[in-house]
This record gives sequence, structure tokens and C-alpha cells, in this order.
Amino acid sequence: QVTLVESGGALVRPGGSLRLSCAASGFKFDNYGVAWFRQAPGKEREGVSAISGGGHTYYADSMAGRLTIVRDGAQSTVYLDINNLKPEDTAVYYCAARNEMYGESSYDPTSAESFDSWGQGTQVTVFS
Repeated sequence: QVTLVESGGALVRPGGSLRLSCAASGFKFDNYGVAWFRQAPGKEREGVSAISGGGHTYYADSMAGRLTIVRDGAQSTVYLDINNLKPEDTAVYYCAARNEMYGESSYDPTSAESFDSWGQGTQVTVFS
């Protein structure tokens, strides 16, 4: 059973930084692509970043330059560093995973529909 557990969400001031963690279990981690999405109140879920099993990365243009995603195979964990946080970054951040059995180019890492396993989310609130 695929299980994803997010952590690291917090209340932060604008300009601050956070490291979000997505701890995975129940599957062969290296065979899965992992992505981060976020959803703010009243808005649709949007893709933030993704990393394939082979380590290829994607970052949302809206947050370009402020994100770093890495995966630690030994810990079966994906980390997302967000710098220079802004009030508009306030949202619940979700981790998602999918099996790359058909290759890492077989799916759109920016689309929530590409992923079939989800965590419960972690809240990030940026306030002045």
C-alpha cells in the first residue's frame, strides 16, 4: 500500500523559507515519480514541482527561482525547499506519487490527474 506523509508546513513571515518533506512507504521508491501540488482556499489545485525516479525536475513558472526539489532514496523521502515565501504561497501543500512503469515521459508531471497516490497535506501560511 502506497503511503505518503507530508510534514514541514508552518506559519512563516514573508521572505522566510521552509523545507517540506514527503516520506514514502509501501512501494519501490526509485520507480515512482513524486510531485508537490498546492491548493489555496477557493482555488484549484496547482502543480508546484515534481521529480522523476531518474531525478529529472520540474518547477512551476510562477515560483521559478524559489524552489528546490530533491529526493533521498535511502530515506524514501522527497524534499521541497521554498525560499522567499510570499503571502500568495499560503496553501495546503500535497505530495503525490505515481509508478513510472511506462517511463518518466509517459505522463504530465504538472497535472494532478497523472498521480494516483496522495498524502494528507501540510499547511503553509505566510503572514505579515
